[in-house]
Amino acid sequence: MIATADITWQEQDLPFSTVFGDSYYSHADGRAECAHVFVAGNSLPDRWAGKDKFVIGELGFGTGLNFLETWATWRQYRKKDQCLTFVSMEGFPMAAAQARQALTRWSELNPLTECLLRQWRYLGQGPVMMDDQTRLDVIFEEASAAITSFPSAVDAWYLDGFSPAKNPEMWSSDLLGALSDRTTTGGTVASYTAAGWVRRNLAKAGFEVAKRPGFGTKRDMISGFKRKSIP
Repeated sequence: MIATADITWQEQDLPFSTVFGDSYYSHADGRAECAHVFVAGNSLPDRWAGKDKFVIGELGFGTGLNFLETWATWRQYRKKDQCLTFVSMEGFPMAAAQARQALTRWSELNPLTECLLRQWRYLGQGPVMMDDQTRLDVIFEEASAAITSFPSAVDAWYLDGFSPAKNPEMWSSDLLGALSDRTTTGGTVASYTAAGWVRRNLAKAGFEVAKRPGFGTKRDMISGFKRKSIP
């Protein structure tokens, strides 16, 4: 049976994992962090243009903030008949009340947040249609088990596990290799961490990875794309 999240609360309703000893998102602004690291880091929404279908994979659903920010951006830029599938995994799911508390500071997301919270009880049971062009599928398993349930052709990855030093299994060579196997050629990856061994594991898995300016007080983050072949 999957364990539920064990969290404490820091200032401004910032959730902190007691299991991993790490915050769920930036103290500065989790929503802005998502926009910088994951949306911009994967060159969205430019890469949505001209695609009938687009699949995003995420390691670490947490509060659902990354999904909400992506969904909000998607709703601004999508064209008629385009479809987005957002697939995420979570090994320690939050209760809906915890997610609500964590998301209260972003009142501008309230309509989408309330929609997500209404569907919260169904997460982990298969895909949920959030609107007629957006599908969310959250897998409640640890990453090593959940990765086999991801689609075989993911276009962009959000690597948002807790700190690699505190949650090394989320960033292992084996896991990132399996992730690569489920990535389209030219598919992208982005993460807030720029740890050297994570970059090396991604390179081994077939990604061309580069540092770029990080968010807030973090000097660096990484983004990259899957090469046509692994050297």
